[in-house]
Amino acid sequence: MSVPTVLEKILARKAEEVAARRAIVGLTELEQQAARADAPRGFAKALITQAKAKQPAVIAEIKKASPSKGVIREHFLPGEIARSYQAGGATCLSVLTDVDFFQGADAYLQEARAACNLPVIRKDFMIDPYQVVEARALGADCILLIVSALDDVQMAELAAVAKGLKLDVLVEVHDGDELERALKTLDTPLVGINNRNLHTFEVSLETTLDLLPRIPRDRLVVTESGILNRADVELMEISDVYSFLVGEAFMRAEHPGAELQRLFFPERKIAVSASSSD
Repeated sequence: MSVPTVLEKILARKAEEVAARRAIVGLTELEQQAARADAPRGFAKALITQAKAKQPAVIAEIKKASPSKGVIREHFLPGEIARSYQAGGATCLSVLTDVDFFQGADAYLQEARAACNLPVIRKDFMIDPYQVVEARALGADCILLIVSALDDVQMAELAAVAKGLKLDVLVEVHDGDELERALKTLDTPLVGINNRNLHTFEVSLETTLDLLPRIPRDRLVVTESGILNRADVELMEISDVYSFLVGEAFMRAEHPGAELQRLFFPERKIAVSASSSD
């Protein structure tokens, strides 16, 4: 029997987690919580508006750890990081809520969103409609659907639930087959190209450049993972990609918002105070 990939291990554990959560809070109760949540802030609209102006539309990620790198940031205060990101010029936030593999938490999303005015995506491995309702109950403005983790029926079902809750959807692909499935199955304007292979966790920016010509102009391309320096940013902007999801480069910096500003808005005077990420 072949050894399970990282993604396969995550998905197996996620199914157990969802079952455990459902046993504690039933779907009806969760739907009531979602109905009481603050109105969505418009994740897709914020990105599209910024990118159309040919300005960096940065989804700044709040991530404590990953399976491939272990703990990335010891000093981890989501609310303060969120404020730092907003001051640094982020368009949206991404918050990891996966507990077992990324040391995330639901509370991190709530803390981050409460600390700023930016739209927030719940970054997790969505496999069940329960999680979509849960995302809205937590206050998320968008969810992530990872094509390699879902079949077409699941994708369509989860997207339909999201639409009913006025949640935006960022669909994530890594290769041509996944892209074809995403474009065929979903009408979301947000197409994320993950430069990281979720089975091996290897990273290559060529993934975005290779898939770019196959994406219709009415979709917004978000390049994810592997953006570490100005040369990486300029490579994407030359190719007319203006939306980025970046986590590790910021999380390893002493002041995440200042690093965001340095990487994406070098012409601006650094105005992010040290206290905004301490």
